[in-house]
Amino acid sequence: MQISMFIAPAYYMILGALVLPLLPKQIRAGSFMLFPLIALITIWSFPEGYLIKADFLNYQLIIGEFSRLNRIFGTIFSIIAIIGGVYSYHLKEKGQQSAALLYAGGALGVTFAGDYFTLFIFWELMAVASTYLVWARRTNESINAGMRYLIVHLFGGSLLLAGIILNISNTGSIIITSLTPDGSLSSWLILLGVALNTAIPPLHAWLADAYPKATVTGAVFLSAFTTKSAVLILIKIFAGWEVLIFFGVMMALYGVVYAVLANDIREILAYHIISQVGYMVAGVGIGTEMAINGTTAHAFSHILYKALLFMGAGVVLHTTGRSKLTELGGIAKKQPITLWLYMIGAFSISGFPLFNGFISKSMVVSAAGEAHFDTAMLLLLLASVGTFLHTGLKLPYFTWWSKSKEEIEPTKPPVNMHIGMLLAAILCTLFGVYPTLLYDYLPFTVNYEPYTIYHLTESVQILTFTFIAFWLLRKKLEGEPTVALDTDWFYRKPAQFVQRVFVDGVEAAFNFIETVSMDFSQKLIRVSRNPLMLFNKSEEERDYDPDLHRATTHLLLMLIILSFAVFYIFSLII
Repeated sequence: MQISMFIAPAYYMILGALVLPLLPKQIRAGSFMLFPLIALITIWSFPEGYLIKADFLNYQLIIGEFSRLNRIFGTIFSIIAIIGGVYSYHLKEKGQQSAALLYAGGALGVTFAGDYFTLFIFWELMAVASTYLVWARRTNESINAGMRYLIVHLFGGSLLLAGIILNISNTGSIIITSLTPDGSLSSWLILLGVALNTAIPPLHAWLADAYPKATVTGAVFLSAFTTKSAVLILIKIFAGWEVLIFFGVMMALYGVVYAVLANDIREILAYHIISQVGYMVAGVGIGTEMAINGTTAHAFSHILYKALLFMGAGVVLHTTGRSKLTELGGIAKKQPITLWLYMIGAFSISGFPLFNGFISKSMVVSAAGEAHFDTAMLLLLLASVGTFLHTGLKLPYFTWWSKSKEEIEPTKPPVNMHIGMLLAAILCTLFGVYPTLLYDYLPFTVNYEPYTIYHLTESVQILTFTFIAFWLLRKKLEGEPTVALDTDWFYRKPAQFVQRVFVDGVEAAFNFIETVSMDFSQKLIRVSRNPLMLFNKSEEERDYDPDLHRATTHLLLMLIILSFAVFYIFSLII
């Protein structure tokens, strides 16, 4: 295997994951941020169109493809890894630190992959590394959720691999190229594998199941990488597949509807990931230059404000030990910094003017109207109402402002958590005020102005009427101490039956065979030691030994069953 002298950005992250455990505890947290910084510098060190290649067997791998699209995703992945490092600076557990860097490295590997082999390796690396961030919380809930998360993602990876193998078989090439909706099985298998990571319903329940159960700092990284790297692959391979418009709009509405049922603050935010990614999926389906620009810009913005929201929720969990709306409230005066930094993220995701969600989400909606997908445009606007209602109003109101059932005394959070939130909040505001800082680096030339009178008026009307509706109905929107199963019902509900049949049943069968074998062996050993014992017994005892008879019968039955099985297999072969 021959590799170019230049190292792809992902490998700096992976190197960091391997080096961190060897460093002294005192410098480990600070060193964490060094590796994504080096990766960020590397991303901007190569000219557009540059390829980092490697020869492997009879194929040429492209482990680094530097395009405008890849660069903007790689940039925000590196930035959020740095911010996440600041937020988790107080953390001393090297397992979480290494897993976070490995996870970020996997996302960068997927981002710059130019061939399917490289893509799949880093795709699976993300799945394994991110699972640890769920397990690291070390509760029964997190362990079970992490196992479900891992199994679902390995299943998705299997679908992706099957599609890749069929595609290589059909084309003879491993290079990632755009696919057409021609009905080929390979294309649909790849789409299903990518759709699972994008959390397209009904392949989405893993997200709302696992993210709320991850560690405080781990959830920040989880919110950034998996779904957005999958959106990037959708752009590269499936741009213009109109079926994605339907699924994108459904996601946008589905997420806000299920947020109504959620009681855990991080579960509400998780469902809004599904909703916001729906805008991106719809943009990919529209497929125009404006839609792809909007999808890219919205992915960039979403990573910033969603990480900020999860950081705010993480501070609440870290300082109170609570994350349920029904258990919180009355802490606004005790956590003013956390509250107002969170609200910047809430304003951003809700599409307030002067915040980054306003300059990105509106581009996707406008692209739908420009391409004459009017129904999709109206439904996406409707979904934005639900986003502000739950993330911007319901969650902060019942977490900080509403009257709590008992007095809550939050502890003081580590100062680095607020610094991490502040960095994300500054960027959310900066790109909202100066959108050209983002627009100038999008995949295509941008001919879009977000700050028009029409768009400003439309946004203010939506936000104002949503606030009025919330205030009038706030009592009915209060959280309830319930657990709502999503499509994960289909693999949670049958779990006991599957365990009885495929785990307990198999174990019982092996135990039975083991018992019979040991029983028969002991009889043979006893007889072999003193064969004359068979002749020293009475006539009745010689004719019938219950233990020996039972063991012999079981052995004969097993031999008969084995003979039939061998005969059947040979008959199939012949």
